[in-house]
Amino acid sequence: MNAPWKPGSISGRDPFAAFVCDDDTLDLLRPVVEEMGWAADKCNMGGLRNAVQNLSISASPNILLVDLSESGDPLNDINSLAEVCEPGTVVIAMGQVNDVRLYRDLIISGLQDYLLKPFTPDQLRDVLSQAQAVFNAPKSDDGHAEKTHISTAVIGTRGGVGASTIATSLAWLLSQEKERLTALLDLDVHFGTGALSLDLEPGRGLTDAIDNPSRIDGLFIERAMIKANDKLSLLSAEAPINSPMMTDGTAFFQLQEEFRAAFDCTVIDLPRDMLINYPHLLGDVNATVIATELTLASARDCIRLLSWLKSHAAQSKVYVVANKVQTSNLEISRQDFESSIERKIDILIPYDAKTAAQSAKMGQALVQAGRSSKAAAKIIELSNLVLGSVDDGDDESGSGEKQSIMGKLGDFKSFLPSKKVKETAPKA
Repeated sequence: MNAPWKPGSISGRDPFAAFVCDDDTLDLLRPVVEEMGWAADKCNMGGLRNAVQNLSISASPNILLVDLSESGDPLNDINSLAEVCEPGTVVIAMGQVNDVRLYRDLIISGLQDYLLKPFTPDQLRDVLSQAQAVFNAPKSDDGHAEKTHISTAVIGTRGGVGASTIATSLAWLLSQEKERLTALLDLDVHFGTGALSLDLEPGRGLTDAIDNPSRIDGLFIERAMIKANDKLSLLSAEAPINSPMMTDGTAFFQLQEEFRAAFDCTVIDLPRDMLINYPHLLGDVNATVIATELTLASARDCIRLLSWLKSHAAQSKVYVVANKVQTSNLEISRQDFESSIERKIDILIPYDAKTAAQSAKMGQALVQAGRSSKAAAKIIELSNLVLGSVDDGDDESGSGEKQSIMGKLGDFKSFLPSKKVKETAPKA
């Protein structure tokens, strides 16, 4: 049950309150709060436990900052906080646990942000400004349901099977033919061809995001992504091959979060090794495309990928796409391949060397360079499957869906501007 509160509008509530666990944080917080025009005496000691006690007998503030440093079970304690907070409160947490999984769970539960201690005044000021923007943003009309975001990952069973070609074409189709704002994320950081295949310079956006995850927000996305057309934006890289990628995957998760807020669709060109190192990348993916060839090695790895996806990304609809299929000289027949992987192939894309060469010469997606080709027709069919997988899921999830822990704080998730990971987290 929500806490009792005085009748009146939300504007009659305190604009801000904080509950922290240590004097150093309190000393850092008070000057920033005064800069924001709020009362410094609303910064209290006691952490999350004190916040729950106080808010159970008083009105919730518009923006609430709580310290989880003394919490043994942050997610369960946040549930206790939800019981006493009023709808519309924007909640920011801080703590000492440097874990991308905790950050992810807290954001999913409804928090606006999570600050890793120790943090700087600039970081705090930035987060509080974003929270203020969230609270002041016009609330969306419940009668107008937002278009469901569609996230798709394309994974090749082997190098050279055409996963990048399929990912690029799929992104182009979603943006150009389906008229959806689409982001293409090429995660082959050193050898990616997403930008090259569209005749674009990749820029430094992706490498900057990996080096500085705390910079990732809506403004960063707007500046870092390269425009391929009015509705398609690309984030790719050609990182120096003498520079190993030093990241725990926090940047990739944060990029996906921002894409969900800024785009209708996300297409991820996901190399196999990235899947192994950063399994959380598929945590919220709606559809996964396994690109394969009809070969013995591809059959083996297709089996392994299907097994992994069943265990780690059960929510994702999986499509097996056989690419570069020839009418003769097959290493394995379709029937034998399907028998090996114990499921049907969803799409067979015929081998079309002429269209592929034309695509490379023109710097266009395959479906753009050869719109009337049989290969393009099959990729168009794949795009319809991807869109349909989400539409079908909406009907099933529309009834009886469990409300998130922080649902009682109000439906502000749909207009969150940006969420930052303040420091990198250990490998999940």
